[in-house]
Amino acid sequence: MRWLFFVLFYVGFAWYCYYAFKTVFKSPLFSGFYVISALLVLAFFLFHFAFSPVEFRVSNPYKSYAMGLVGSWFLFSIAVVIFLLFEDIFRFMWAGIVKLFHWERAVVIPSRRRFISALALGIAALPFGALLYGMFRGKYRYKVLEYVLTFEDLPEAFDGYKISQISDIHSGSFDNAEKIAYGIDLINQQQSDVLFFTGDLVNNTASEMEPWMSAFSKLKAKDGVFSVLGNHDYGDYVSWTSPEAKEANLNRLKEIQQEMGFKLLLNEHKYIERNGEKIAIVGVENWGKGGFKKAGDLNKAIAEIKENDFKILLSHDPSHWEAEVIPHAQHFHLTLSGHTHGMQFGIEIPGWIKWSPVKWRYKQWAGIYGTEQQRLNVNRGFGYLAYPGRVGIWPEITVITLKKKNSLV
Repeated sequence: MRWLFFVLFYVGFAWYCYYAFKTVFKSPLFSGFYVISALLVLAFFLFHFAFSPVEFRVSNPYKSYAMGLVGSWFLFSIAVVIFLLFEDIFRFMWAGIVKLFHWERAVVIPSRRRFISALALGIAALPFGALLYGMFRGKYRYKVLEYVLTFEDLPEAFDGYKISQISDIHSGSFDNAEKIAYGIDLINQQQSDVLFFTGDLVNNTASEMEPWMSAFSKLKAKDGVFSVLGNHDYGDYVSWTSPEAKEANLNRLKEIQQEMGFKLLLNEHKYIERNGEKIAIVGVENWGKGGFKKAGDLNKAIAEIKENDFKILLSHDPSHWEAEVIPHAQHFHLTLSGHTHGMQFGIEIPGWIKWSPVKWRYKQWAGIYGTEQQRLNVNRGFGYLAYPGRVGIWPEITVITLKKKNSLV
């Protein structure tokens, strides 16, 4: 029944938009092309969601494209309908006013104005075009964002230490091996001392990563690649045949990380040493506000860590930072997170504007936050999920250089 309402809603919008095309273009080719395109998008969507044997919540590239196309189409249609609806209200009101003062005349509803329909189609084409660009180009428009962060108690041996961070690979969404290889090569070009991956290797199941293991095994850094789990890595969005099957999936995902050379931290820590000095790399399992899994255990992860050790925390969900990290008795100098994707949609002009609808869900959603001695970086993500694209919020490779603050300055 839910799909019947969806189809009726879709057809109603399509009918309205059809008349906009019919008003603007005299040739039936344009309006006919629109009708055929609208029907194909609807059929593609229904095939992958209403009639697919694949579970509704399980995402794959085809379902992502179906969702992206129907979402782009709806955004286009809504923009057109808003213009035409206001015009129709005016047309009917005008006809009523004329009838009121000239009751002997038959009711004549003014025809649609070609200018209004053309304006509606033109304005609607802007977000529609942006979403299509995001689907076919924007999602692989990798950006390297560089930061220099200073800390008073950074060990001298790590002054100038270079960190790369990626997050939210979501391999189950990938559809272009050449572009992925380019992104991996761009990460390696940074020649960082260490590379951190902050969770969500897959969308749903470990098998999604199998075709991409060879490519991501090429990720290298002098002091290694460290990783943690994100909410999608546990298989919580799939209906498993048994608890054992779900556990086996998680175990396989852990094995995959090991086979690729990732050092997966599961509520534990490792030290990186240089010239007799060291920093602690702390990794917790996913911890997120709301309905997200809370498997992260800070106390377990920092067991045997000294209070004055310099600590870098890997925690997938940035909501963990304000909820548990800041108030914790131990001091975490730098926390690296991901999860939000910057919603894969927004506007960013450095020094001018930084906006995305995700700001209404997450206080810290992209970039650097905090005070000089306790920082958080929220990576915008390497991959994408659901909508198969990015508009304005591009895939990110973070590069952070640690500097020791001169106490005499």
